[in-house]
Amino acid sequence: MQKATFAAGCFWGVELAFQQVEGVVETSVGYTSGQTKDPTYEQVCTGRSGHAEAVEVVFDPEKVSYSELLNVFWKKHDPTTLNRQGPDIGTQYRSGIYYHSDEQKLLAEESKANLDASGSYRSPIVTEITEASVYYPAEDYHQKYLEKRGMRSCS
Repeated sequence: MQKATFAAGCFWGVELAFQQVEGVVETSVGYTSGQTKDPTYEQVCTGRSGHAEAVEVVFDPEKVSYSELLNVFWKKHDPTTLNRQGPDIGTQYRSGIYYHSDEQKLLAEESKANLDASGSYRSPIVTEITEASVYYPAEDYHQKYLEKRGMRSCS
């Protein structure tokens, strides 16, 4: 099994998208790439903890490739909006790929460059690509939030 970590706005909808991918064994929502130790949802929402709302994905690379997960990530959000997805505004909603290996870093950078060069977007992609840091799982009530409520999206 391997891990992948992505941030693409509100983590509920992003988690649900990855849950539906064959080969994804487990998902969790949480906070990453910030400076506050053990942040709470309330702290992350202030934008002062530095964390992004993120989804950690455990996947079987024999059933789904990291490149396929990157495709899900890119399709799930608008990677050209800085610190915003839809009505959600703040640094905690930034677009990010947090790699766990040199191979993931290379694939993420190539994927971003190819998508940027494709002309699919009017504006440049602002997704940060950085090494995975400490990941803090969010509170229990956030885990599988949409699935538990029988919802297919945040709206």
